[in-house]
Amino acid sequence: MKAFREHKGIAVPLDRNNVDTDQIIPKQFLKRIERTGYGEFLFYDWRFMSDGKPNREFVLNQPQYAGASILIAGRNFGCGSSREHAAWALAQYGFRAILAPSFADIFTTNAGNNGILLVTLPEPQIEDLQERARAAGYELKVSLLDNTIIDAQGFSSKFKIPEFRRTCLLEGLDEIGITLKHEDKIAAYERRMA
Repeated sequence: MKAFREHKGIAVPLDRNNVDTDQIIPKQFLKRIERTGYGEFLFYDWRFMSDGKPNREFVLNQPQYAGASILIAGRNFGCGSSREHAAWALAQYGFRAILAPSFADIFTTNAGNNGILLVTLPEPQIEDLQERARAAGYELKVSLLDNTIIDAQGFSSKFKIPEFRRTCLLEGLDEIGITLKHEDKIAAYERRMA
């Protein structure tokens, strides 16, 4: 997992509540046997028309958001099924951080295990950031070193994150990686039990 310390990038507003994992990565793309190649299918039913052409109205297809890496979403982002594919699609598309008033529990774990920082902010701050992000080239700097979000226009906010998740992201370790930090103790225990 790629470690997260600080990230500065273009922010894109996704002004929708209750975005579920089937909207993030539709079920027809879950047949793949690899963990790669999901980014191109992110928000597929919103990004593309029924004839396969890009939907120019959808925010990610607008030129000012090319290369966006910070998503500003509505409340309850990542609800629905527990598919980890949703986190894979977001990360492989290029998103490093997602800001929202709230996130679904299982999605929170999946995102963290895939190096995506989820930042919960009060709804008025999210609405303010979504409005700011409508300007072309709007960038945010998200720091996990001091738990802050800032922009060049004066926005600044602190955020909270559980210490376990913060440590995992800072060190670039998923739950298995954290466990393997104690490999010597695990091996010693197995020798004693043998």
